[in-house]
Amino acid sequence: MKLPAAILAVLASIAVTIDATVYFKEQFGDEDGWKSRWVESKHKSDYGQWKLSAGKFYGDAEADKGIQTSQDARFYALSARFEPFSNEGKPLVIQFTIKHEQKIDCGGGYVKIFPSDLDQSAMHGDSQYYIMFGPDICGYSTKKVHVIFNYKGQNHLIKKDIKCKDDELTHLYTLILNPDQTYEVRIDDEKVESGSLEEDWDMLPAKMIKDPEAKKPSDWDDRAKIP
Repeated sequence: MKLPAAILAVLASIAVTIDATVYFKEQFGDEDGWKSRWVESKHKSDYGQWKLSAGKFYGDAEADKGIQTSQDARFYALSARFEPFSNEGKPLVIQFTIKHEQKIDCGGGYVKIFPSDLDQSAMHGDSQYYIMFGPDICGYSTKKVHVIFNYKGQNHLIKKDIKCKDDELTHLYTLILNPDQTYEVRIDDEKVESGSLEEDWDMLPAKMIKDPEAKKPSDWDDRAKIP
């Protein structure tokens, strides 16, 4: 993701709510310990550098620490690994917090869920992923929350326009995927969008398709109006 020189704090967690199984949780609470869990991509030599910080303003100097971008106009690529799992028959929750302390002009602050065979050291913008979720801001026209699914090798964007926050405060972004093929997007624990995966993404073939064997009757009359 390409980010401006803004201060960005990220907290990511993936959890299944029925039995409260947490597959991944990161709170950056052990100083530099996060560096042993996260891998910086070497795909490009000029990726921006991350640092640990609570930012310019915070509620608690220690508890509010997160990883922060430190350079303007750079791409950033960082990933952490967790054990593969299946969410079949259970809700899946993806949740993280982000803060743009510098008034952001153009940049993305989203997370991606990758296949387990990802080469983390070679990760880049075109690496295949399963889910991409989070805010993307560019100028006055683009201020949206991305919800993108990769299905059968193709990325599918949500057909709805979900507005993201563009202020300088911390915001909590939550994506809930339910086993009945419904979803919910929350910002600061308030529902901002919901619906059906089938209706809000063009992942499935059209229900009505042309029959290549269909033909007009031999006595068909093509005149617009028949006396």
